[in-house]
Formats: sequence, C-alpha cells, structure tokens
Amino acid sequence: MIRTIFKVDGMHCPMCESHVNAVVRKCVVNAKVNSSHKKGEIIVESEQTVDQEKIKTALADTGYIVLDSSEEVFEKPKSFFSRLFG
Repeated sequence: MIRTIFKVDGMHCPMCESHVNAVVRKCVVNAKVNSSHKKGEIIVESEQTVDQEKIKTALADTGYIVLDSSEEVFEKPKSFFSRLFG
C-alpha cells in the first residue's frame, strides 16, 4: 500500500475535512481518505501511486492550499482473524 500525505492550509473545522475528503475521493478511486483540520493534513491510502498534481489542483480550485506532500510505502496491518488463524 502507498500512503500519500498532503499538508494543507485552509481547513478550519470538521466540515472542511468532509469537503476536502470529497474532493480527494473524486480524484482517487478506491482509496481511503482521512483528513485533520487540527493537524492540517490529508492522508490518502491506496494500492497505487496517486496523481499528486491532480489532487493539488482540485484542492486549489476549492480554496485549499497544499503546502507540501510526501509518499511512503507501508504494509497494511493484518486483521485480528488472519493473525489468529493465519
């Protein structure tokens, strides 16, 4: 799995989180998207690399500014049952 983290300026409340999540989900299909206005970040977890420029542009079009982005490969934790019976 790939985790892409965007540092974003302009999120001030939980409704902003909801809004940016919807924008990112339109850009990336089949990805887990979480955001935090307190941390000023959006985390996208996906099977493949995401188009960061497409997301940055979509967020900018809705009034949010991407300050930085990074990408890392990570291993998804195994579920309880797969660890138990694995």
